Amino acid sequence: MITLRSTPADGPKRKTKRNMTTPLSYLRRIRRPSILAGCYGIIITISFYLAYEVRFDFIVPASYQRDRLHYIVPVVVLKLAALFLAGQFGSVMTYFSIPDLLKLVWSTTAASAVLIIFRLPGWPWFLPPRGVLLVDYLACLAALCSIRLGSRIYRERITLGRKSTRLPQVLIAIVGAGDAGASLAGEFVNAPSRGFKPVVFFDDDNRKHGKQIHGIPVAGAPELLNDHERFNGIGKLVIAMPSAPAKRMREVVALATRRGLKVETLPSIEELTSGRVRASRIRPVEVQDLLGRDPVNLDSASIRKMIEDRVVMITGAGGSIGSELCRQIGALNPKRMLMVDHSEGNLFLIEQELNEVGLGSLATPLLGNILDHERMESIFSKYEPKVVFHAAAHKHVYLTERQPTEAICNNVLGTRRLVQLSSAHGVAEFVLISTDKAINPTSVMGATKRLAEIQLQAAQATEREGGTKFIAVRFGNVLGSSGSVIPIFKRQIANGGPVTVTHPNVTRYFMTIPEAVGLVLQSAVLGNGGEIFILDMGDPIKILDLARQMIELSGFTPGDDIEIKITGLKPGEKLFEELLHRNEKHQSTEHPRVMRLVGQYGSHDFPLKEIDDQIHLASPNELKKLLQRLVPEYTPYLD
Repeated sequence: MITLRSTPADGPKRKTKRNMTTPLSYLRRIRRPSILAGCYGIIITISFYLAYEVRFDFIVPASYQRDRLHYIVPVVVLKLAALFLAGQFGSVMTYFSIPDLLKLVWSTTAASAVLIIFRLPGWPWFLPPRGVLLVDYLACLAALCSIRLGSRIYRERITLGRKSTRLPQVLIAIVGAGDAGASLAGEFVNAPSRGFKPVVFFDDDNRKHGKQIHGIPVAGAPELLNDHERFNGIGKLVIAMPSAPAKRMREVVALATRRGLKVETLPSIEELTSGRVRASRIRPVEVQDLLGRDPVNLDSASIRKMIEDRVVMITGAGGSIGSELCRQIGALNPKRMLMVDHSEGNLFLIEQELNEVGLGSLATPLLGNILDHERMESIFSKYEPKVVFHAAAHKHVYLTERQPTEAICNNVLGTRRLVQLSSAHGVAEFVLISTDKAINPTSVMGATKRLAEIQLQAAQATEREGGTKFIAVRFGNVLGSSGSVIPIFKRQIANGGPVTVTHPNVTRYFMTIPEAVGLVLQSAVLGNGGEIFILDMGDPIKILDLARQMIELSGFTPGDDIEIKITGLKPGEKLFEELLHRNEKHQSTEHPRVMRLVGQYGSHDFPLKEIDDQIHLASPNELKKLLQRLVPEYTPYLD
């Protein structure tokens, strides 16, 4: 039997048409290099011609006149070849920077060196005066650089400057005369169309006072802002100190807000050094800039070894912690990253974000509820994850306090099913994201997370040697997470107030989301199984002070422009968070920001049959009492 493979009649024609280069397209492609070659050739010709004039005081003897015309063609050809090899025919004239300058220097120097080498043996066919070659080298290099620099100045100062004349120029002061501040000022000076004009630097370094950067004076320390008459026209203050201590940031912000200035800052030092953003991408000062968290040093090699070429599952992947886990784990080259979440919208957003940064091929978004046993069983069976980060949870204290059934189902029973599946399918590491609210809990949320921790320890006690390592990591509030106090305060300030604070003395611990997730990964490396780790959360922050700072950063005066209203603690809320259970103690680890908790829990099997039987039958108060029997340190709020 003969099988015929049909080919569309126009198939070859289309292929020929795509691959064929027309004369017109060829001319368009060589037009720009040809123009540049012509411009460079004219500059080289004039430089070489004038070199003779300079050498002989503009009275060139007749014999040298003939030599000049004879030598000019090979000199031009040689220098054009050097410029071509340096890639200068493909560069854009109006964009001239240090790399372009270096290429011009090297190409011109190489060409002149070749000319001098030809001159040294005294060959009769090439004997230009040595002074001519030296003057030609300097004149040619200066002319090439001048034409490139002039093109850039024309684009930035004239072409773009005309557009910027229609825009109001905001006079800005820059705090920080270091590399970041100089880079920022250079961006604004070279691009007036942005609408910003830097007029003064402030810096704490006395050695910089009285000097200039890009023509802008360094006046002195930021405290000079109190001189209202001297700096009256400034409309904005930009803090260009990415690595400055938070205390100094607070002082500078206080100075600016008293002057009524709008305050902005550069991106963080991590963003700048990674190249994700440029120095000119200034943004408003956020409250996290003022809280003062030192950079975290991680054992990156060990963390990468745990993740690389392994299938990693993240539950709650669309949440604040889960999405950051996806970002950081995705950068560690896992074999596959399973992103599990029951929220379609959240899962779509983190998938799109990972696609945009080139990590889409590693990420597998999986819609599913951890309470759906069949769905989770199929995921474990199909993908065989080796590392599980369990971030899915109900975490809002006041909501779960009124609906304990849902909190118990998700935080306790959901965790139990994941623990069972992980053990059955040979997961190597299982990491539970816990909370400081699990310590001597007063809320349903805290009690359910504590019960999840106890289950992990009980599972570890019965795990065979070489089986799954079950680990829990506790930390406090994370800045900017959904439902946290900072987004609530922002919304209330935008609406004109009042800003609501539950109690004048209430305090909380805060961490940034990337910091917390980095330390979670570090804890996973440190764990041997059965441990509960607690992260160093620094000093507690008074929520009333936080509210005042956020109001001031928004340009308002607390009490006058925006009212702060004390509402009282809600059921389940604590006045302050605790670091230890009554019978726990800290134990240091290899990492200074991670501590291991040593307690008396989890040495036996932990049955949950009573919860299974009553979860949908008991009243909220009955469920809270049941939780109290299982977690004796829990102090429930009963209606």
